[in-house]
Amino acid sequence: MTNTAFDCRMCGHCCEGKGGIVVSPSDLQRLCDFLRMPADAVIAAYGEQAGDKLKIRCGEDGYCIFFRQGKGCIVHEGKPSICKAWPFFRGNIEDPESLALAKDFCPGINPDISHEDFAREGMAYLEKERLLASDTRTEANALILSHRQ
Repeated sequence: MTNTAFDCRMCGHCCEGKGGIVVSPSDLQRLCDFLRMPADAVIAAYGEQAGDKLKIRCGEDGYCIFFRQGKGCIVHEGKPSICKAWPFFRGNIEDPESLALAKDFCPGINPDISHEDFAREGMAYLEKERLLASDTRTEANALILSHRQ
């Protein structure tokens, strides 16, 4: 499948801002494997709790602690599902207005793609990569779709 909806430009816009990088139990295991660290050490060094959800902390620069300007994500192979899924979040797939805002925010989203084509490509990608979530307590809400396309 050729992706005409999104081509990451490594700008880091999606890596900036506190509180959005949810780490599911399977994400934590992937990070532990990649970093070769036990879960308690990964959580202590990089995580913060928000209710039942574990999230990645931001650095003093406001970016994800794993983002480096000019290099991108230093844990790319082990990054959380929410990061792998961008920009194919529930809002962008289900709501044309949300996608329009995302197009203004993210230079990697094809500005000419229709919402219908974006949603179709996004769903195919999420399903192929097994990124859809279902547990509202521990997984990213942006990966829990209201309905399947």
